[in-house]
Amino acid sequence: MDAIEIEHVSRIYKRDEFEIRALDDISMHIEKGKFVAIMGPSGSGKTTLLNLIAGIDHTTQGRVAVGGEEITKMRERDLARWRARHIGLVFQFYNLIPVLTAFENVELPLLLTSLKKAERREHVEAALRIVGLEDRMDHYPRQLSGGQEHRVAIARALVTDPTIIIADEPTGDLDAKSAEDILSLLRELNKKFSKTVVMVTHDPRAEKYVETVYRLDKGVLVGVEDNHAARAAAGAN
Repeated sequence: MDAIEIEHVSRIYKRDEFEIRALDDISMHIEKGKFVAIMGPSGSGKTTLLNLIAGIDHTTQGRVAVGGEEITKMRERDLARWRARHIGLVFQFYNLIPVLTAFENVELPLLLTSLKKAERREHVEAALRIVGLEDRMDHYPRQLSGGQEHRVAIARALVTDPTIIIADEPTGDLDAKSAEDILSLLRELNKKFSKTVVMVTHDPRAEKYVETVYRLDKGVLVGVEDNHAARAAAGAN
């Protein structure tokens, strides 16, 4: 079963009298439970494609379906509800609120749900435990390393138990060790919890962690690589 279906999608932005074709007739199907990377040079349309999958942006042409639901024509209110239920977002810049503890940052998405306080605590503690930060839940972002901050951001993305985790340049500003740790964590979430993970990255180190690499250039899908070595490595760990 496909987690994500993208069919003949184009995204055109208008700037004054100019048209910028960020994506040009992209089609791809991502199977449920896969860990995939979208790679390509700056300006290739990677983040635009990620935003379409997350329902943050809209297509100019074409169809996007996630988990069997076509999101292309959803109204904004319905799209916001759908996104809160199905999508966990991890950004390069963690977007943690500095005056809130790790626990409070992770709890934020749950404040929009009907969960009671005790239930929210249970969910937050579980998410922080999964990313290995159960002993840092009362720390503020300034008291954490960059890698730990990123783990808090991943816990926040996980706390609603989303269908799909979307990561935009998750290793972009991390040192080599922290980057490897984050990639290993994303692969663990994929394998252990059967989460579909879609990652945009420039980082060549990421390729060995994913199962499929989609390569974009100037808004066009120029290649799809099945990464057998990554699957073998994932199975060995």
